[in-house]
Amino acid sequence: MMRLLITGIWACLVTVGTSFGISYWKETAAALPAKQDQPEGLVYEKVKVINVPMIADGSVQGYIITQLVFTANAKVLRQLPVPPEPFVVDEAFRMIYGDQKLDFKNLGRYDLTQFAQAVRAQVNKRLQTEALQEVLVQDFNYVSKDQIRR
Repeated sequence: MMRLLITGIWACLVTVGTSFGISYWKETAAALPAKQDQPEGLVYEKVKVINVPMIADGSVQGYIITQLVFTANAKVLRQLPVPPEPFVVDEAFRMIYGDQKLDFKNLGRYDLTQFAQAVRAQVNKRLQTEALQEVLVQDFNYVSKDQIRR
């Protein structure tokens, strides 16, 4: 009987102590300034790999495989109503696919600086803001149909 009484008193003391501890913790946590969870400054976003078919003589000769990275201000990115990644992919695909001067068998002569600047300008124009600071080319390769089969 005595054990039961001591156990009951101990359970009550633990409950009261815990209640006071939690209320004190909530009160001090509310008084602290809120942390900024959102990063500030430039953010680097990697875009998924883009495969652009190269058509010549009425058939697919191979694919240009490219991956881009863009930098943007984190604050501006949060304010955009849509993410810019699909626009970057779309513009890059359109520019590569529609470029008549592109010699896909000799990519060494392709002006990647001009390509990246054009993608950036077009995406910013479509988003109607200067969201993208810079577009970087991480990977830009041509893979022929024969290489794919192997």
